[in-house]
Amino acid sequence: MASMVKAEAISSSSSPATTRSSRRRRVLMFPLPFQGHITPMLQLAGVLHAHGGLDVTVFHAPVNAPDPSRHPAAYRFVAVGDGNEFAAEAAALIPTGSYGDFPAALMALDALLRVPFEDALRRALAAEEDEDVAACLVVDSNFRGVQAVGERLGVPTLSLRTGGACCLAAYLAFPELCAKGILPPDQLQLDMPLTELPPLRLRDMVLSTTSSHATMATCLERILDSSRCSSGVILNTFNDLENSDLEKIATDLNVPVYAIGPLHKISIGLESSLLTQDRNCLEWLDKQETESVLYVSFGSLASMDREELLEIAWGLVDSQMSFLWVIRPNLAHGSQRVHLPDGFEEAIRGRGMVISWAPQQDVLSHRAVGGFWTHNGWNSTLESICDGVPMICRPHFADQMINTRYVQEVWKIGFELEGKLERETIERAVRRLMCKEEGKEMRRRAKALKNQARISVEKEGSSKTAIDMLI
Repeated sequence: MASMVKAEAISSSSSPATTRSSRRRRVLMFPLPFQGHITPMLQLAGVLHAHGGLDVTVFHAPVNAPDPSRHPAAYRFVAVGDGNEFAAEAAALIPTGSYGDFPAALMALDALLRVPFEDALRRALAAEEDEDVAACLVVDSNFRGVQAVGERLGVPTLSLRTGGACCLAAYLAFPELCAKGILPPDQLQLDMPLTELPPLRLRDMVLSTTSSHATMATCLERILDSSRCSSGVILNTFNDLENSDLEKIATDLNVPVYAIGPLHKISIGLESSLLTQDRNCLEWLDKQETESVLYVSFGSLASMDREELLEIAWGLVDSQMSFLWVIRPNLAHGSQRVHLPDGFEEAIRGRGMVISWAPQQDVLSHRAVGGFWTHNGWNSTLESICDGVPMICRPHFADQMINTRYVQEVWKIGFELEGKLERETIERAVRRLMCKEEGKEMRRRAKALKNQARISVEKEGSSKTAIDMLI
């Protein structure tokens, strides 16, 4: 594969054993302050620490900060920005639902954190002792300004993409689609297939309905600059899942590409959830039949109208299937508490459970779970694939439409639930996945991908090899 060839060319001149000196090596990291970005960054930290002997310094924003007590003593955590006023300014930039202007928020966060990060990085570099040297800075690819600070201070940088290779390949094609006049889209052509990006349609490239085209284009340009200006791009995926897109990325970016996922199957035991997990659901799952439960969760950011929540509730009831449904406090627009309809609790007694947040990896790997209704964020999509669980897909924004399209058209391990959410449609979709022969075929294909993911992280597997090269 092209990306592996590039990595080998760099690593062949010196093995990890010959490049290490008597001094300790430390990797610096800066995640974007969203759950879906913090989790893979800290998983990567676990991999580099456990497999490479690297100590870790995690710079973090003053909002959605990770809990140091959950991580090894070799980790240092450094808050970027001082004072309650700065923390409030950062918190005000974090969108709270699907209708936020995420591209604008990402760029504003990057701009806000740049100056205080330079101060924090200078202090960290000045405090280095002979046995503790910064090897590199790993930045979330949305932090192009933060990355430039590291470059200016002489620290080599690596760019972490927290989405799939399919997403980055689509982002790489964005400028060409704009130059051809395909983007911004004509609303009458949203179902037009993109010959440059099969199996995507034009609608799958509408990554935000709340951002202007100019804002979206600038945000993606900065993401691509982060990749091209780095010493390498790290992706939480594996070759057998996205080989063609990985090859395309390596060729287009002309930097080493390290496909080292699935990180959650390598970096075991590190807890990075920003919300309190209800582990009682695992005891409930223990009492259910094998592959009988539909797990329903829309991630940490996606939100919906109260009417949609009510339709989901009655659709799940009418399906007659067992389910575990995550309803976090701000899932409904404009409300911190969701009120389920009268009669719902009685209707699901014995076959349904509602919780505020789940230990998702444990849930998806549980023998009782036979399907996942998801928003298709990349972490959720990859976790579902790696545990052989087929999906009902309901994307909201960003890369979720791209991921959904691959789930349905490329890997064929799920399908999109399109259109208005109505209880009759929901009932049919649930039964299609959980009971029909079509759903059983999706489950068989998902289990085949699960096996490929397992092989990738074993000795001499593609991801294990890429990790060794990266270290």
